[in-house]
Amino acid sequence: GRTYQHQLLDMIELGVDKFKSLAEFKNEKVAVGLKPCLLFAGELFDHNHEYKRLQNLLVDMFHREPATSVRLQGLEHVIMVTAVEKNIYFRSYKMLLKKSGTRTPRIELEEIGPSIDFKLRRTKLASVDLFKVASKKPKELKAKKVKNISRDKLGSKHGQIHVPKQNIRTIQTRKMKGLKKSATEKKEARKRKAGTATEATKRPKYSDENV
Repeated sequence: GRTYQHQLLDMIELGVDKFKSLAEFKNEKVAVGLKPCLLFAGELFDHNHEYKRLQNLLVDMFHREPATSVRLQGLEHVIMVTAVEKNIYFRSYKMLLKKSGTRTPRIELEEIGPSIDFKLRRTKLASVDLFKVASKKPKELKAKKVKNISRDKLGSKHGQIHVPKQNIRTIQTRKMKGLKKSATEKKEARKRKAGTATEATKRPKYSDENV
């Protein structure tokens, strides 16, 4: 459970159906104090109010100092919580980076414990209004909005660029061999130019006296 302003906010009772301790997994563990990566699977976390609040409570419980960036080699501990038919499966894994032949390593998960099968029992949840007030972020911690820049759900930054309309006819292209006119094209262009000049000289000129 957790409190807000010295009053009970949320309390959730979980029954343990099956438990397997760290000592029962005979393998190498992760370093103490390492910040875990939390993964949640199951439609109940999306559609059920109690499971939504449980997910939020677990995130709050494992939350540590905020991370502005993540280094792949520093991401070792993965906690997976799966909700299936009112059963909650809590699993803990160590992330192993294997050679893949490319710059991006191949990732394997090795279970290191503890492994717990929960069942949701009694709940005492805060009202929607109280939870909204408790979750309100102070103005000092809110990130300042930057014009034309947004972030998606994964935290990736997206920028929008406004390009004014350009006149393509005035764009200077490099003098590449592929863009140069061939000798035949130049000859034909000169002929057309000479023909146009000849026609202009042959045209009769009228003066005010002839009129």
